[in-house]
Amino acid sequence: MRATWRRLPAPLHDAGWEPGLVVPAADGSPLLTDHYFPRAEGDFPTLLVRSPYGRGLPWSPMYGLLFAEQGFHVVLQSCRGTGGSGGAFDLWRNEAADGQATVSWLREQPWFDGTLGTVGPSYLGYVQWALALDPPPELKAMAVQVGLHDPHALFHTHGALRLENALAVGVGMTYQHQGMAPFLRATLRLQRRLRDVTTAQPLRGAYATALGGELPWLDDVMTHPDPQDPYWHGASSAQAAERLGVPTSLITGRHDVLADQTFEQYDRLRQAGCETALLVGPWTHTSALQQGWPEVFAESLAWLRAHLCADPSGLRPTRVRVHVGDENAWRDLDDWPPATAVTPWFPTAQGHLTRQPPTDSAPLTSFRYDPADPTPSLGGPLLSRTAGPRDNRTLEARNDVLTFTGPPLTEPVDVLGPVSARLRVSTDTGHTDVFTRLCDVDPQGRSVNVCDGLGRIRTTGNAPAQITVPMSSTAHRFAVGHRIRWQISGGAHPRYARNPGTGQSPLDATTFTPVHITLHTDSALTLPTQTNGRKAGRVH
Repeated sequence: MRATWRRLPAPLHDAGWEPGLVVPAADGSPLLTDHYFPRAEGDFPTLLVRSPYGRGLPWSPMYGLLFAEQGFHVVLQSCRGTGGSGGAFDLWRNEAADGQATVSWLREQPWFDGTLGTVGPSYLGYVQWALALDPPPELKAMAVQVGLHDPHALFHTHGALRLENALAVGVGMTYQHQGMAPFLRATLRLQRRLRDVTTAQPLRGAYATALGGELPWLDDVMTHPDPQDPYWHGASSAQAAERLGVPTSLITGRHDVLADQTFEQYDRLRQAGCETALLVGPWTHTSALQQGWPEVFAESLAWLRAHLCADPSGLRPTRVRVHVGDENAWRDLDDWPPATAVTPWFPTAQGHLTRQPPTDSAPLTSFRYDPADPTPSLGGPLLSRTAGPRDNRTLEARNDVLTFTGPPLTEPVDVLGPVSARLRVSTDTGHTDVFTRLCDVDPQGRSVNVCDGLGRIRTTGNAPAQITVPMSSTAHRFAVGHRIRWQISGGAHPRYARNPGTGQSPLDATTFTPVHITLHTDSALTLPTQTNGRKAGRVH
């Protein structure tokens, strides 16, 4: 562990381990639990870590041993139906009650001193929010790392299925708690069969050959795109932050698949007056726990020590720290998003991106999207190893991808906050998706994705429709000599299930109709910007 991450703090204690403790769930099902503890006299606070991914690697060293060495009891528990725990796993319906049952069990342990914190990433963040819906009085701090609070938003956006992420979640939830070897085999099998699965006609059920069989819960989440569907009732724990008084640290990456959820929770916590901190690194969902682990661990440890051990010495002076990708990479900010100028950039028929607004709303340019040969996805916020920033030049050379590029910058431009696109579009079939992406073009012409989003458009006849597409929030510096590029296409497959162009569900479609998509001049890319002449936070 320490050979992998050389910047971890030195241990303060030797760690002990009690494996295989049985904690009764809310319905009495046995929840298998490992207890890590400092081998030292005295009282120590407790961290609760509940996981559907097993209690072995990497969770045992990263959360059990490392935090126990720093002076915490760590209760590492397998969620019901996973890792040997009894009962049946459900994607969200049992976590609040099982978390409360575990706290009840903790109260009976002689080593529990009544001070409790929670920590963990991804779904391990979801179980923290579930407990926070009705926080027990012992809960004094939370550290949510690249965390989930809304399962629907993980699988769908604006009616489009996040296909590649859904398949990755299927592999993780099915195999990771069985151990690293079965999980790696299943991941490799999905990679080999990904093209066959994602291009199957119909798409429904095609994943079974890659995932080792049918998964009823995966069928359910894929076939319920509407967030108001009764199926999703109770799935989101977003409201926990709206009234929370438990100090909460939030960590995400600029290319984290759950970054939007983290920014949403930060906003809710701030509106509720809850003490909170935000760290945004140069990471994807998985690299935050790999290359980014020294920063993630240090941030979480400092927060938990401050609020569980009355030791604020490790806290930074500002509420927010973001990585903007230049030579002075980390910036300390007082809040998120910081004060910025909302700057619209407009496309031209010549492929330029300009600050000069158009004088009309005439058609600008058109392209043809063919769902039988869908525009491929490249990088971005994914759960796979292909996530993150990538060179987009090959993608942008396709006939079904539009690009609009600004002039070389004469001073740095910081984009800090939510990016969006206002699109005015007409189609010949009435049904299309539009994928919109912000890219950074360096002096050598390399075009690297910064952030993006997808919207679903319905049109009637030749009349254009207007839609605003959120493109996530980002923290990125465009350096001197670089150019701002706006990329537009009809999809990003298999990241999103391809729109068949007919109005039929992408899961059931067997007929695909090419779509001619026309972009109109009053479309705009909207950036929250700070130039070098404005204060952009303290450099760290």
